[in-house]
Amino acid sequence: MKRRELLRHLRYHGCILKREGRKHSLYQNPANGVVEAIPRHVEIDDRLMEKICKRLEIPPPGK
Repeated sequence: MKRRELLRHLRYHGCILKREGRKHSLYQNPANGVVEAIPRHVEIDDRLMEKICKRLEIPPPGK
């Protein structure tokens, strides 16, 4: 999955950008306070994408 598609999905489900890092962006789900690092790769592996969504407690894209 493309990184920009994942970020769009996170924002759609209410996650906000907490801060930018050198190698990662930190997104937070304000509903539960969980913060997760999103790597700055153009392509993000599907297993990693599912793990990120699971930790942020939002549904993975396409489900």
